[in-house]
Amino acid sequence: QVQLVESGGGLVQAGGSLRLSCVASGRTFSRYAMGWFRQAPGKEREFVASISWSGVITYYADSVKGRFTISKDSAKNTVDLQMNSLKPEDTAVYYCATTPRVLGSSRPGEYDYWGQGTQVTVSS
Repeated sequence: QVQLVESGGGLVQAGGSLRLSCVASGRTFSRYAMGWFRQAPGKEREFVASISWSGVITYYADSVKGRFTISKDSAKNTVDLQMNSLKPEDTAVYYCATTPRVLGSSRPGEYDYWGQGTQVTVSS
């Protein structure tokens, strides 16, 4: 059974940093791409970042480019999201997900397993 468990969320002031971590089990994650998404109240789930199975190719939403960094440790089955220069509009529940696609994707429908989410709140 595939399981994804996120951690690292919390409350931070604008301009601060948080590091989210996602631990995966039940699949050979070295062969699968991973992604981070977020969902704010009343809004649709949106793409944040993805990383290829190799960990070499990354994609970011324009809204986080230059501030967030996604990384993957296949040996530990973890994918992290380093978030710097946080803004109040980054407030959301953040989810990690895995996809059988090699390069990752910005489309939620292409991910087949999801974590339960971790809350990130950025105060102004």
